[in-house]
Amino acid sequence: MPNHFHDENDLKLLREMKELAPEDFRAWAALDGIVGRADGQIPQKYRELIAIAVAHTTQCPYCIEAHTKKAKKAGATKAEVVEAVLLAAALRAGSAATHGTLAMKFFDQA
Repeated sequence: MPNHFHDENDLKLLREMKELAPEDFRAWAALDGIVGRADGQIPQKYRELIAIAVAHTTQCPYCIEAHTKKAKKAGATKAEVVEAVLLAAALRAGSAATHGTLAMKFFDQA
């Protein structure tokens, strides 16, 4: 067993998940597929850049890899990918700071 969390071979286990819960798996796959829609109002490159940003906030290494590769194929530059990552980082940091107001509130209630 590998001693690291992210192992691309784990993705092979998706087949077993599909067999064990086929209807739920199809629903998840359909939802996941909206990123790759070509008929939406948001161009594909921007859909993938958004997905990269979200993948960084949810910290999914598989999504980061897949959507970074798809963004490059859709014409995104490395600089655009970096900006998407840093936008995600700013929002994640902002969330931590604003959630700090809860700590202030709970402190006052203690």
